[in-house]
Amino acid sequence: MRTLLRVVAVTCLMSAALGAQAPVPATSPTDASSGFIAPRLARVDAMVNRLIAEQRIPGAVVLLVRDGTVEYHKAYGYRDLGTKSPMRTDDIFRIASQTKAVTSLAAMMLWEEGKFSLDDPVSKYLPEFEKQVVLVKFNPADSTYTTKPAKRASTIRQLFTHTSGLDYADIGSDEFKAIYAKAGLSALGRDGELLADKVKVLGHLPLAFEPGERFNYGLSVDVLGRLVEVWSGMPLDRFLRTRIFEPLRMSDTWFELPADKRTRLVSLHSETDGKLDVMKDSQSGMHPDFPARRVTYFAGGAGLSGTTADYARFLQLFLNGGELDGVRLLGRKTVEMMLTNQIPRLQPAFGLGFALETPENDFRQVLSAGSFEWGGAFATTYWADPKEHLVALIYTNVLGLTVNLGDQFKVLVYSALR
Repeated sequence: MRTLLRVVAVTCLMSAALGAQAPVPATSPTDASSGFIAPRLARVDAMVNRLIAEQRIPGAVVLLVRDGTVEYHKAYGYRDLGTKSPMRTDDIFRIASQTKAVTSLAAMMLWEEGKFSLDDPVSKYLPEFEKQVVLVKFNPADSTYTTKPAKRASTIRQLFTHTSGLDYADIGSDEFKAIYAKAGLSALGRDGELLADKVKVLGHLPLAFEPGERFNYGLSVDVLGRLVEVWSGMPLDRFLRTRIFEPLRMSDTWFELPADKRTRLVSLHSETDGKLDVMKDSQSGMHPDFPARRVTYFAGGAGLSGTTADYARFLQLFLNGGELDGVRLLGRKTVEMMLTNQIPRLQPAFGLGFALETPENDFRQVLSAGSFEWGGAFATTYWADPKEHLVALIYTNVLGLTVNLGDQFKVLVYSALR
């Protein structure tokens, strides 16, 4: 297998040299050894360029890796609609919920070290979760509520699988958006806040449902991030930096971007009155340039920013069974467990950190069974397919994207496989 690191590095250096040229550099694979059929893969270009022309997205970066080799890495359109600065393949994006899989990897590394058992109650390590209650009735007039004692305790496994009973701040149900806002909780945290303090608050708030009864996307992995801090004895950002990003050479993935990387952060865009524009003002306490500001709240479920190349390395680690370029972070059987459905009675199929494509999903997508995927709220999408030895990513940064970019991309990529 050719080294992913070498090809990504060469691609990024070419991007830096060509950054001032056309928004769509010609890097299509044409040789017969490619894992893709070039004329069919050109449909990706057509789709992305059409969405740019329609002003649905400002620009995008696409990265496809097959058999550990970068086969397609292209930048399209603009990183900032206001300045018309062209997108580059090494630009940095807010990857939001793609942070969750990274935090899950961190936790499983500590699981291998014997720091916890998956079915331990969360309260064993975070006492604020000891006396959990479930919401019964909510009064929208003043955000007061009634509760009942939970029948069982939330477990660490349920944090991985979003079955713990927690909801989401800012983007969850109306009831819990109000409850969490009243308690001062947000998805990304605010200036000067600490994850430890806000998790203590969260532990005393009601659950949306009995633990284990259903899947509900929420703040579970943020709690898992706090547990990584407890088990490791270091802040989450330091653990990720020293134990994951540095060993995997993911040098462009950060909670708080270093000063010399901030010029590569793409602008966040949003749609107002049918017009796409650069987002300048804060929403729900989130400043659009949060990765370039001081960060004290390390949101294990949402806070990272990075490049397509970095996250491709992260995903290749899992396709390789826990090892990349001679660096092993997890055992092969641990990776197998992470990529096995942990909630067979529920939908979607979910492992320890990823959504999974399984026969139980009725093959509603074109992805092979065994594929794992997710994305981020600012319109980033990824998946990895063990059967096809494929890693695929498409990144833009738009809050409230109204077109299903990821689904269209999946169809075009699979139709181009050789």
